[in-house]
Amino acid sequence: QVQLVESGGGLVQAGGSLRLSCAASGRTVSSYCMGWFRQAPGKEREFVAAISRNSISTRYADSVKGRFTISRDNAKNTVSLQMNSLKSEDTAVYYCAADGSGRYVPSEGSMRYDYWGQGTQVTVSS
Repeated sequence: QVQLVESGGGLVQAGGSLRLSCAASGRTVSSYCMGWFRQAPGKEREFVAAISRNSISTRYADSVKGRFTISRDNAKNTVSLQMNSLKSEDTAVYYCAADGSGRYVPSEGSMRYDYWGQGTQVTVSS
């Protein structure tokens, strides 16, 4: 099994930046597509970004495109989410997820992911 632990969340002013990290353990996730999701109070969990093995392809939600960047370091078994130009609408708990299947194309669907972290809170204030 794979364990995922997110870190880097916190309180930031609108327009500021944060970098989230996801550390995987249990086994290497170098062969897995990885994703970031978020859930705001009273709303459903939504897709944020995903990345393929070897970082060949990425996908982003329209709401974060151009502001967020997903990356991975397979040697360190980690995935990151750089968040710039943060807005109040970005306030949510952010989750890291791993797709344990053999697919090559990263998915936007939460049901495609087999392993999930505990989440880290991001709060953006004006």
